[in-house]
Amino acid sequence: MTTLESEARSARLAEAPWVDSAPKGGALISGTGQSIRRILGQRELLGMLVRRELKARYKDSTLGFLWSLLRPLSTLLVYYVAIGKFLGAERNIPDFAIFLFCGLIAWQLFQESVSTGTGSIVSNGGLVRKVYLPREVFPLSTVGSAIFNYGTQFVILVAAMLVVGRFPTGSRLLYFPLALAVLLVFGTALALALAAINVYLRDFQYLVEIVLNILFWASPIVYSWELVRNTIGGGFLETLYLSNPVTLAVLGMQRAFWVSGTDAPFPDGLPVRLLIALGVGLVLLWLSQRLFARLEGNFAQEL
Repeated sequence: MTTLESEARSARLAEAPWVDSAPKGGALISGTGQSIRRILGQRELLGMLVRRELKARYKDSTLGFLWSLLRPLSTLLVYYVAIGKFLGAERNIPDFAIFLFCGLIAWQLFQESVSTGTGSIVSNGGLVRKVYLPREVFPLSTVGSAIFNYGTQFVILVAAMLVVGRFPTGSRLLYFPLALAVLLVFGTALALALAAINVYLRDFQYLVEIVLNILFWASPIVYSWELVRNTIGGGFLETLYLSNPVTLAVLGMQRAFWVSGTDAPFPDGLPVRLLIALGVGLVLLWLSQRLFARLEGNFAQEL
């Protein structure tokens, strides 16, 4: 091929319309199935991204992964002293530290999944522009990182329950997998949807931070459900309060591990509420994946 022919071919390619080389997501159930197969086919890559996420977070730090323990422990100390001691919450909530830590680590799992997942596509823009891979792996890797951090914090919770001599047993432990599933499903769904939207609307990540801050105080983490019930008095406001899936998950965690609060009041039908929340979350997860698949075609151009 001569130089002129090569230049002519390059010119024709430059003038050709943009063609997306990514596999088409399809629609509804078939598209979801195709996306799942693509992600499962990249399990090793997903694992590498989770490890990279964890290593990058604590890169060049002396304590490394210990920071994943020190951060929630410092938060626990601040709330325990400020709310438990100074405001007297521990007088009305037995084993206030256990109660508080149950809610804190549950919240941080959700919060980390959503906040880090929102910026996951933008922060990996170099990879998105250069190579094709299932873009869902980026928000999913942040969820995987959040799960790892939750696991390390959960070890501290178990140790604390053993120290105080109040370890949960029996059917109450069934609340744990149900509450955890609600957190993971909603966290993953929001991470997928917000990661895609944030590519087009970069200010969205700051709005997410504000909403998460509001949701923290809208969940019974540093105060009890009994206080909420006595304040709002049931009816529509109680239904609205319990419509927050994070609230239900936090209550489920407390019901599972807060042994001293066995006789404390909890919402009626909490297991049923959690199951309903899980069902709604699965629908939201499917819709979020479909939205992600619809928007991912232009990620490279937008980045």
